[in-house]
Amino acid sequence: MAEDRKRAEAPRTEKALPGIWRLRLPLPWPGVPHGNVWAVAADGGIVLFDTGIGGKDRLRQFDLALAQAGFGLSDVKLLVCTHSHTDHYGLAAPIVERAGCELWMHPAWEHVRLHGDDPAAALERRIEVARQSGVPVAALERYREARSGDEETGIDAIVEPDRDLLPGVEVETDLGTWQVYETPGHAPSHVILHQPERKLMISGDHLLGRTVLFFDHGHSPDPVGEFLGGLDEIEPLDVGLVLPGHGRTFRDPAAKIAEARRQVDELLGKVREALVGDEKTAFEIVGAIVGPENVNTPASAWALQIVLSSLDHLAILGEVSTIEETDPQRWALA
Repeated sequence: MAEDRKRAEAPRTEKALPGIWRLRLPLPWPGVPHGNVWAVAADGGIVLFDTGIGGKDRLRQFDLALAQAGFGLSDVKLLVCTHSHTDHYGLAAPIVERAGCELWMHPAWEHVRLHGDDPAAALERRIEVARQSGVPVAALERYREARSGDEETGIDAIVEPDRDLLPGVEVETDLGTWQVYETPGHAPSHVILHQPERKLMISGDHLLGRTVLFFDHGHSPDPVGEFLGGLDEIEPLDVGLVLPGHGRTFRDPAAKIAEARRQVDELLGKVREALVGDEKTAFEIVGAIVGPENVNTPASAWALQIVLSSLDHLAILGEVSTIEETDPQRWALA
């Protein structure tokens, strides 16, 4: 019997500009079918910006995409990661080992270490945060059962950077020197890179053509505030073309910055509105935002991260507060 199955995406490569190639690598996540690795000509080879996700067959897919640009791993002079999420750092270890190159990344990269070194402990930490946020025990048990024993972490191995990627560090390529700007929030380790003469920006996940908010909760006091601060940081830059971590290149970053701010304002407004008249757990706020039909879908896991981050931000602003001695933790307007 014929089955109607969606064909898995294949790696693809295209030349974005002379001397810049976009490696479009498949991802296993609903709604996020691929991620970008940017290869930029440098000294007879290339500098790579990001890696794609790790796991079975992922390095082979990366090799295929790199070959489409006319390169192999021996041509990689340097690996730069915009942040240490699995889809941007997951293949770092085998790339630096086979290429013999250095890895440069922000010093706050270690928020991913537990996930790579001890996935079982990372799973239990996620479950405990979810329990404290009001996720029902039965749902947590189903999640634990589905994830226990899953050997696919998305990170082939933890590898430490050879150099801290901080403002003042410069990345040299044939297209000129790239400057580093810190843009945490989406991840504590996030940076963007700007090439001022050619008006180019490698934006990672800080700025995308289709804005989708995500804040990596639990690693810093205020991811939402950090994200907004990062938008302020890059807004004055002269940028004609953005090379993002997902999706196609785009122009007019000012419009994307404005849209990101609008979405943050809308999110904070929904969290405030959910708390009007009654205290709630974070998971109850998730239900109010995504709707009851979506509380048991992957959308709710994403929404819990951004709701928890929003509550932390509003608490710093003095607009909400926790209810003492509640477990699961409950929140109320201040």
